Amino acid sequence: MRNTASKSKVIIPVLLCYVVMGFVDIVGVSTGFAKRDFNLSPEMSQLLPSMVFIWFFILSIPIAVLQHNMGKKNVLLSGIAFTAGGMFLPFVIYSYPILLLSFVLLGIGNTIIQVASNPLLQDVVSEKRFSSYMSLSQFIKAISSLLGPLITTFMVANYGDWKLVFLVYGITSVIVGSWLFLTPVEETTSEVKATFSSSLRLLKNPFVALVVLAIFLIVGIDVGMNTNIQNLLTQQFGVSLEKASIGISIYFAALMISRFFGAVIFSRINTLKFLVGSSLITAVLIVGLLFSVSLEVSFALIFLIGLSSGNLFPLVFSLSVSKMPQRANELSGLMIMAVVGGAIIPPLMGLITNVYGIQWSFLVLVISAVYVCTTYFKLKN
Repeated sequence: MRNTASKSKVIIPVLLCYVVMGFVDIVGVSTGFAKRDFNLSPEMSQLLPSMVFIWFFILSIPIAVLQHNMGKKNVLLSGIAFTAGGMFLPFVIYSYPILLLSFVLLGIGNTIIQVASNPLLQDVVSEKRFSSYMSLSQFIKAISSLLGPLITTFMVANYGDWKLVFLVYGITSVIVGSWLFLTPVEETTSEVKATFSSSLRLLKNPFVALVVLAIFLIVGIDVGMNTNIQNLLTQQFGVSLEKASIGISIYFAALMISRFFGAVIFSRINTLKFLVGSSLITAVLIVGLLFSVSLEVSFALIFLIGLSSGNLFPLVFSLSVSKMPQRANELSGLMIMAVVGGAIIPPLMGLITNVYGIQWSFLVLVISAVYVCTTYFKLKN
């Protein structure tokens, strides 16, 4: 049995990978600035998150199979390398096609990180503490996501160039990857050999299909909020893009706080009931945001939405994997594949915005939050 000190030496570099995972949320701020810099239509600007999140659908299952053979740590390191490459690229050359390519690399890297990091975290922590550590990992990711808009604002204010955030992210990726590379990790191997077909066959299981769809919608809620807060606030209240970007920071601050408390309390409470309550409250708060009468009230509602929705992903993920630990690699691949919701929901919201207006597009998020409640009936059995 390894002592606490030696466990910490392994856990810390694994948890730091969630800092790199959080870099994907820079797509929210980037969407607004790219729309302004290149004079893009709503549909063209929403291509940026699609370039990131479409890879979750394409690569998640192949990566899950690959990590069964190559090892989770090795696969995770390759994801960090892709992320670093994607972050350095727009700092060197800035154009709309290059920015799209950068987000393709970011999406590939983030897909690999998300598929490999959660099972690797499960290997280095106790089963009893897995839900808490999942929330802690998402708390760390939320800190990273929160810092993105703040770093961008700092770079604009002090150096006049928002793209310097990419340089910071690239250097950080290299540091985190190097630390993990130098850290020995004992990995477990699944009893069932993972293959592409065996992973897809799991979708025939009604439980698996339900939780995969839930993850799809949860990520859609998160990315839909992230990429549309600026648009909603500028249209509702006529504020500047920089002022509206504060809403994104508020949202990620709330996610960070929510996940911190989740890490503390989830080993002590009924997580299923918490999941139902959180998803219903999220739906109600989003409706309230659409009828907000002032920017200040909108900021408050955005904060509350972040608080209520912050733990939906780690709860569904950890509860699902705990029910089928022997199929962790495949189930992880399928659920991370469902992160493609982040590529589907924002363009759908963009299309609705063009036809009916930005407020109507947020109803997609309301419907998604209501659906997540239904996972309770499968997870409780």
